[in-house]
Amino acid sequence: MVADFTNKTIAITGGASGMGLSIATLLATHGASLSLLDLNPTTLSTALSSLRALAPSSKVIGTGADVRNRAEVEGWIAKTVAELGPLHGAVNFAGVINKTMGRPEGSIEQLAQEEWDFCIGVNLTGVFHCLQAEVANFAPEGGSIVNAASVLGLMGRVNGAAYAASKHGCIGLTRSVAKEVGGRGIRVNCLRRKGYIETPMVQQSAEQTTLRLENNPQVKATALGRPGKAEEVANLVVFLLSDESTFITGAVHTVDGGWVC
Repeated sequence: MVADFTNKTIAITGGASGMGLSIATLLATHGASLSLLDLNPTTLSTALSSLRALAPSSKVIGTGADVRNRAEVEGWIAKTVAELGPLHGAVNFAGVINKTMGRPEGSIEQLAQEEWDFCIGVNLTGVFHCLQAEVANFAPEGGSIVNAASVLGLMGRVNGAAYAASKHGCIGLTRSVAKEVGGRGIRVNCLRRKGYIETPMVQQSAEQTTLRLENNPQVKATALGRPGKAEEVANLVVFLLSDESTFITGAVHTVDGGWVC
């Protein structure tokens, strides 16, 4: 794929590590101006330095903020527009597995209110906050938004009600907003990923179970028999952000190595 993002502004949540950073890296090499939001100031600073060294001609800025906080998200987008111009794309990839980083949430009777609030707050309400701020600040010609859902956005999981509910909600939100803003030239899609993509968060979750990622039975159950790479997800996201996908919106794109086929 040959995509040119020169003079285009892309906002990315969760952009300092994992899939978010891989997406930012690929976009930077294609000339995009980037605005990263991340909760971790240390990883954000490291990511900004890396991206600026990789693509010195691209403008890259960063903001430390929590997507659960509407005012912080609005401030981030206002800063983005002030420094880089109106948006041409957005990637809402800030997300969590759960508060305990992979240990089971417990049954519906055991599920703690704080666990529910945390998971829904980041994975669903956070996307809502971002979408509200983003669609109001797109360039007149429109553009593209990509949200992070999950295979569990279309199925249930024992001892995982909060996470599954948050991802079901993300898919519904994506489809609804796509219908609302399509007339303005803004496309909205989401990725339905299986969680076994090699990222720091997934690796930390695997360590909670003392089971190496490559030995996980669910990884072995994929058609490809291996975990995915963040770069493989980034390739699809950049395609969806590009002008090569201008008739694709409101869709759920599966990236799972054949786990559900």
